[in-house]
Amino acid sequence: MIRALRRLVLTTACAALVAGNAQAFDTSARAAFVLDYGTGTVLLAKNADQAMPPASMSKLMTLYIAFEAVRDGRLSLEEELRVSQHAMDYGGSTLFLRAGERVEVEDLLRGIIVLSGNDACVVIAEALSPDGTEEGFARLMTQRAQQMGLTNSVFKNSNGWPADGHVMSARDLTLLARHIIEDFPEFYEMFAEREFLFDENERTNRFNRNPLLGLGIGADGLKTGHTQEAGYGLVGSATQDGRRVIFTMTGLDTENDRAEEAEAIVNWAFRQFAARTLVTPGEEVARAEVFMGEEDSVGLVTDRDVSLLVPTMSAEGVSAEVVYTGPIRAPVAKGQQLAELIISPEGLPEHRVPLFAAAPVDAGGFVTRLRMASMALLKRVQEPDGDVM
Repeated sequence: MIRALRRLVLTTACAALVAGNAQAFDTSARAAFVLDYGTGTVLLAKNADQAMPPASMSKLMTLYIAFEAVRDGRLSLEEELRVSQHAMDYGGSTLFLRAGERVEVEDLLRGIIVLSGNDACVVIAEALSPDGTEEGFARLMTQRAQQMGLTNSVFKNSNGWPADGHVMSARDLTLLARHIIEDFPEFYEMFAEREFLFDENERTNRFNRNPLLGLGIGADGLKTGHTQEAGYGLVGSATQDGRRVIFTMTGLDTENDRAEEAEAIVNWAFRQFAARTLVTPGEEVARAEVFMGEEDSVGLVTDRDVSLLVPTMSAEGVSAEVVYTGPIRAPVAKGQQLAELIISPEGLPEHRVPLFAAAPVDAGGFVTRLRMASMALLKRVQEPDGDVM
């Protein structure tokens, strides 16, 4: 038997999809990364893996580790942590904490998320550090980031204060945001809070710096950042009609540039792309040839909804094909992985989906073997130079 790579080009299964080339977003950010949360489709990547100073956006890593500690019982939201002199000495965005006072963990978390408190980060860091220092916590941040697949992230402190070698990439920041949304939905709602009054004596210091909140475009997070070296940046997320987009942009020149660019990215991501379902679980996609079986072919199905994102501006069909090595020798078990569905929306990354046998196919008996032998003999007679079994 000769087994060869078989390709089945699909047309009817893809007819309901809308595809075409979406206009690429021309961002002025130094680096940017835009991800469709539901499908995992990368919509925009500009210098996405370049390690850059992340400023306060790196506080998301401190928050992730703090959320883990609360979930695991190593911290409680009601627990009060002591403020050190080192924490108090930080400038920039702070909660104006005083050395020696004690602050509840929940207030510290909100102070980091809403008010970007550098001092609040250090209080959390020193409480969770393996050696009780912020430097030790920064090493823990780097280790945990590597474990999560954030390969372009190195931390030197807990809050993004300018330091040589303290870097993250736009892709890493976006993936970290996705982890927070997925792993800690119970805490994620804090990121949508537009103000948090921690100190009655500092009433002007209560507003969230995220320029997207309150615009009515579904924005619900996550973190702004700014230093002279990093420029203005934002890790953002928004939902519309059940679809979520996460993005990072950094290196913008002004606060107003950040606000305008962030809103434009959200609008572009939702208007220029749409989610479509190609195949549902159990729906036959194609049939694969079977050798020496009671049936000469078997249906191929997926085990999940196959949904993907496609540009919305043309009516061209999405390219799709089924690839398998065949014919497949019987017996075939139901649910046996046999093939792969390759979907190629124009202008976007291809999707690969495993396909499984829809039904069992038993090995053929004497009659089947006789029929196959007869077919082989007939082929030999018709094509004397052909290769047969």
